[in-house]
Amino acid sequence: MTTYSFVLYVAGQTQRSHEALENLRSLCEARLRGYYELSVVDAVERPELAERWRILATPTVVRLRPAPQRRVIGDLADQHRAALALGLPNPDEFGGA
Repeated sequence: MTTYSFVLYVAGQTQRSHEALENLRSLCEARLRGYYELSVVDAVERPELAERWRILATPTVVRLRPAPQRRVIGDLADQHRAALALGLPNPDEFGGA
């Protein structure tokens, strides 16, 4: 099984940051069920990482694996659109999840 890897860039502990994280977790559980890694980077605390990855707006999620890399900006509230933009499989296509 392919393991997906994501980094979520946020700016501080805001409501929008929290919503983006919860929406991403929910999306990953629905589509990938345990076959994902997720890390969160606070661009306020780690501006060098945000600059290195050219993060211009937050929240931004970056799918690192599998290649190619994909990015989505926003709180991921529209999970169908977010799943399409991140190239995630339908739940029934990913190992019967």
